[in-house]
Amino acid sequence: MTNSAEPGRTFEASLEALERIVRQLESGDLPLEKSLELFEQGIRLSRECQERLSQAERRIEILLRDNQGRPVASPFKEPLNDTPDRGENEENAF
Repeated sequence: MTNSAEPGRTFEASLEALERIVRQLESGDLPLEKSLELFEQGIRLSRECQERLSQAERRIEILLRDNQGRPVASPFKEPLNDTPDRGENEENAF
């Protein structure tokens, strides 16, 4: 990936900008050239976000190694929470 990301822009800011672009494109009220411009920006932001997620995943993998460099697996524990339906709704959101 090239360093096309704005300096200091957070992952969350990039994701928010991508969401704005998607809303604009979904409105269908834009001229073709503006739609293409926004689409290109959206692709760049999408790649930027994906790269940041990949970097975070690699950092986590490194942090979860034992002192001999072997990955350490531990079971995921669901946080206790007062909303029982939350997990089901999140799974079905995609």
